[in-house]
Amino acid sequence: MTVETEQTTDTPTGVGLSAGAAEKVASLLAQEGRDDLALRIAVQPGGCSGLRYQLFFDERSLDGDQIFEFGGVKVVVDRMSLPYLGGATIDFVDTIEKQGFTIDNPAATGSCACGDSFN
Repeated sequence: MTVETEQTTDTPTGVGLSAGAAEKVASLLAQEGRDDLALRIAVQPGGCSGLRYQLFFDERSLDGDQIFEFGGVKVVVDRMSLPYLGGATIDFVDTIEKQGFTIDNPAATGSCACGDSFN
């Protein structure tokens, strides 16, 4: 299933990608020189709060994957991670204090101080 949107999704069952994050992902993909990769977002056990996010480029297509598209950038979420990511928005921050992807997840009830894991 592919969901088309330009900025972020407002659905509580999907994930969103800000315009800044989509631009950064597109830039990273251009550097890789491959057009068969998608940004995969997964939730894995671990971290001090119990669950942690993983973001990586992936060429695989797994059974049950949900695919969201934002201005030509594909974001893939596996069926086991999707319930933990409903309504989450991925952004890219580039300030003097911090640079990297952030995830605003309304489904998370708590997180650790470093922000790498949640519950």
